[in-house]
Amino acid sequence: MGKQIESIYNFLQISNLIATSGQPKEEQFSVVKNSGYQVVINLGLISSSGALSNEKQLVNSLGMEYIHIPVIWDKLEITEFSKFASVMQANSDKKVFVHCIANKRVSIFMYLFRYLYQGITQEDAEKDLHRIWIPNDIWQQFISEAIAKYS
Repeated sequence: MGKQIESIYNFLQISNLIATSGQPKEEQFSVVKNSGYQVVINLGLISSSGALSNEKQLVNSLGMEYIHIPVIWDKLEITEFSKFASVMQANSDKKVFVHCIANKRVSIFMYLFRYLYQGITQEDAEKDLHRIWIPNDIWQQFISEAIAKYS
């Protein structure tokens, strides 16, 4: 297992303060900590294959704050994005590492957050989103609803 943060599955550096990825392995959380991240946000489900049931304890034991906003893949709630945006705004002065299982949920939430709250153009935010995946119909509808509600 690589000691570089880039070795985490689907890792994507968004800015100096924000990075995203799929589910880190247990030993990779020390790499996240050593890279200066102070907050870990998990949008995945603890019951998902590959998830770590002890992630909160692990992250906290390394001195990072852990925030879990479980997002059910095909039963999306706009309130989950609203909570995510609030957490991101509240931690805007900290290094934040956001992950789910494959970085698909996260890539959508980051796309929306950057466009709706950080003033990034849709086109620029979409470039990073498409580095991870092209959203399916369920997620495209979620994007449309979020933009309609928050823009």
